[in-house]
Amino acid sequence: MVVEYEDSDTAAALREKAHEFVQNEVIPVEREYLGDGPVPHEEIEDLRAGAQEKGIFCPQIDEEFGGGGYNFRDVLPLFEEAGKSLLGQAAMRVDAPDEGNMHTLEMFGSDEQQEEWLKPLVAGEIRSGFSMTEPMQGAGSDPKMMQTTAEKDGDEWVINGHKWWTTQGDEADLLLVMARTDMDAHPYEGTSIILVPMDTDGVEVVEPTPHLGQSLMEESHAEIRYDDVRVPEENLLGPENQGFAISQERLGPARLTHCMRFSGMAERALGIAKEYMQDRSAFGSQLSEKQAQRFAIAEKETQLHAARTMVRHAAEKIARGEQARIEVAMSKYYTANVVQETIDLALQACGGAGISRHLPLADFYESVRAFRIIDGADEVHKRSIAREAFEEENVPEGELTNLPRF
Repeated sequence: MVVEYEDSDTAAALREKAHEFVQNEVIPVEREYLGDGPVPHEEIEDLRAGAQEKGIFCPQIDEEFGGGGYNFRDVLPLFEEAGKSLLGQAAMRVDAPDEGNMHTLEMFGSDEQQEEWLKPLVAGEIRSGFSMTEPMQGAGSDPKMMQTTAEKDGDEWVINGHKWWTTQGDEADLLLVMARTDMDAHPYEGTSIILVPMDTDGVEVVEPTPHLGQSLMEESHAEIRYDDVRVPEENLLGPENQGFAISQERLGPARLTHCMRFSGMAERALGIAKEYMQDRSAFGSQLSEKQAQRFAIAEKETQLHAARTMVRHAAEKIARGEQARIEVAMSKYYTANVVQETIDLALQACGGAGISRHLPLADFYESVRAFRIIDGADEVHKRSIAREAFEEENVPEGELTNLPRF
């Protein structure tokens, strides 16, 4: 369903190019491998070449590093189109976690770091992982529980720790490792991000973590140990002890791009469901004529519109240089639940066809559940929203005047 938003002409043009690319080039490849993935890397390389020809390859990164040089607000609609296929994100180089890591390197990397790591990342020549989450009882939803440390020894950092759930960690060439660098300071003021090449001595991938997920794209989440890992002091990313501030600069936009990718997935899922409901008859009429089904679709169309509007509002504040912390939290929490419910409805509407691998809905269903956990679990965002809601200036006085009291 088409709803008009106040997107710029540039954003609209990018979206149209991305839409045509996904429909005409990406989805045909997806259909070829449904139920028989993962898609070979050579196919992804061919799609990336097509995206480059159309000027929609890595549009969010500056041109000097190989990207398109568009601003954050203008690329959001393209992210949504990319999300309509699990292959679209990698094809246009807007896929997590590399997308967020590239953004972080662009904002905080030194000239040398950008030359060595950012340009190859943009080109798709290497992969990266953001290594923050730790096993129990380490950092997770509460990052203050960080146990991994990095200590200075001459002109080197020495890293020791144990990480878990490092997305793409099994294939990564570069890891962005969060570690405590000042044990006397609060973790928010004493943690840094250090760039660690995967082939550094002491980096051990314990195992790829088995997980719920789609089957079309290679997707690993690794458990990694760091045992006296030594890297040069110039591998520090951004200022020392500012790792949490940097991660927040990374996570705000990354959460919104996730929202748009998954809302695109949900929109396509609804499209599949509507086509199926018009094609399938039962109990004397088409499924699309059943009022309960029609109302359920209408509800999800409305909620997806609300989610897209929330994301655009938060993105505009970020584009103006604001953090938009609560707006991002609301967008991420709300969108994650809406897209999960939407894809669940689409799968249910398609019945047995929905759980087959002949349609992408089964892959969508397995992929979307993680969205309520990654980049901050629902509970973390609700905690932030509730804390803001109960700040003194947000609680009125005098509204209870007429209530009787003992």
